[in-house]
Amino acid sequence: MVIKRLSMKSNEEVLELLTMQLASYQVEADLIGFDGIPPLKDGIQSLKEAKETFIGCYMEAEGKEELTGAISFTRNGSVVEICRMIVDPKHFRKGIASSLLRHLMAEQRRKGVSRFIVSTGTANFPAVSLYKSFGFHERRVITIAPNITLTTFECSEENYNPEP
Repeated sequence: MVIKRLSMKSNEEVLELLTMQLASYQVEADLIGFDGIPPLKDGIQSLKEAKETFIGCYMEAEGKEELTGAISFTRNGSVVEICRMIVDPKHFRKGIASSLLRHLMAEQRRKGVSRFIVSTGTANFPAVSLYKSFGFHERRVITIAPNITLTTFECSEENYNPEP
């Protein structure tokens, strides 16, 4: 497994990410019963123009590196907001999301970040479980559509669990 920053410059790289993102977020949409998730509306151009930093996870497959997951974030001072957590559904349950989150949090903590924020569908139990295992705590729940809620989680220095 290799984790590295994505350049987001070539259409080929962005298309590979977009294809994986659409498949991943469709699973979340099915889980929470809501297909209005913004990443499902992305295209190549909107991904290229996103004001986020993307980090990809690659695994060896048939002699070449295959993009199997990605995480994106923005940083404002000592606060990082995780914008997207993407795992190719063919690679669920292989520790990719945990590896990406651990990598991002360790890298950004070395650069002075003391607080991480992320939002996910309240009914997306795998994501909720992942974030809680790293020390994230629920900060707020908002209703985004009838019977659909989004939970925002926060993890600060004192709650961080690097080895869930």
